[in-house]
Amino acid sequence: MATQGSGAREGSLEAPTRHPIDWTNPEFYNEQALNAELERVFDICHGCRRCVSLCNSFPTLFDLVDDSDTMEVDGVDQSDYVKVVDQCYLCDLCYLTKCPYVPPHEWNVDFPHLMLRAKAVKFRNGKTKFRDKVLSSTDAVGKLAGIPVVVQVVNAVTGNSTGRKLMEKTLGVHPDAKVPNYHHNTGRKILSKHAVAKNTSAENKVALFVTCYNNFNEPDIAEDLVKVFSHNQITVSILEKEQCCGMPKLELGDLAAVEKLKNANIPTMVEWINAGWDIVAPVPSCVLMFKQELPLMFPNDPDVQKVKQHIYDPFEYLYSRHKNGDFKTDFKSELGKVFYHAACHLRVQNIGLKTRDVLNLIPNTELEVLERCSGHDGTYAVKSEYHKISMKICRPVVNKLKKAEANYYSSDCPMAGHQIANGMDDDSTPTHPMTLLRMAYGL
Repeated sequence: MATQGSGAREGSLEAPTRHPIDWTNPEFYNEQALNAELERVFDICHGCRRCVSLCNSFPTLFDLVDDSDTMEVDGVDQSDYVKVVDQCYLCDLCYLTKCPYVPPHEWNVDFPHLMLRAKAVKFRNGKTKFRDKVLSSTDAVGKLAGIPVVVQVVNAVTGNSTGRKLMEKTLGVHPDAKVPNYHHNTGRKILSKHAVAKNTSAENKVALFVTCYNNFNEPDIAEDLVKVFSHNQITVSILEKEQCCGMPKLELGDLAAVEKLKNANIPTMVEWINAGWDIVAPVPSCVLMFKQELPLMFPNDPDVQKVKQHIYDPFEYLYSRHKNGDFKTDFKSELGKVFYHAACHLRVQNIGLKTRDVLNLIPNTELEVLERCSGHDGTYAVKSEYHKISMKICRPVVNKLKKAEANYYSSDCPMAGHQIANGMDDDSTPTHPMTLLRMAYGL
């Protein structure tokens, strides 16, 4: 194994830091330089192996190493590196929870963003599947699937075995993967009645970034958010326009598409922020995109940095109200025992488990919290070649839930919730935390 220095962790008490993503530099796409960095980092990972239980990237890498002639990274054919890259869905947990060599350590390991670089090179070289481009085009798919009549056909196809076999053959979507329904009456249409003038004099006000998922697939979650916030005397309006946050395209490596989406979303958000509004979004991945990934891609864009400072997870926002004594605790119902799955992209925001903290305020409510990846990622779990692996990743979550004897199970990531339901295989369904909070209020 290559030597990486003494291995002593100097400055180990320092907080991990992230370097900007130098994606506009032509050297970022230099395959020779990329492979050299992949080999360097893979060598460190091989010598450590702490992340073997997180996702399938690490078992894939270690199997390649163990099966090579040298049983070291130098014995792995560089053409096989992509097998490791394809298993990474940028959950970020290796960086957050496991790796002892993240910056400011001298070895400077940022595995997720190295995988992002490799995905970007793959995309630029035209090696990305058409299926993956389609699945990551959430706005386009949602608008098409939500057309009257079309929406009924789409939901009928995804809801029967014959249609699912067709989807597997044409799109590579596994027939056993949970696929959400689409709605013609979208979240943004439903919530348009809550639109408030940008120059309102209201003191506590948030503009809602509805998100593709809550717009096209589960508008009820966004409605519940509005009810809960309104009950807490927080004025809510929707942004007059929005596009996908860009996370699906980021995970694909299509960074130019991420920039286009950034250019569509950020100016509108900044207008509302300048008018005194904060921003909330009910999907953790979307909040993370604006809090972390876009600021690292565009470190010198002051508007991106402004949005970073003013966008919140909904429960982060509500708990800040509680700390100030402004959160209402006039609950009408108890929830009993709740099995709460902490979503990966919520955990990596480093805000603590604010959903847990808020739900714990409900009388006679007990939360069992599990911080472990569900293996969904938005698209990874539905792909034919990865679905069974995703369910294996989810198995510890499902096993824990089966033993919990909970009244409800819940995740801030609705897709993770349905992934867990898929593993339960008992016709049970998840209940989103915002829905639980609305139920406790009796709204």
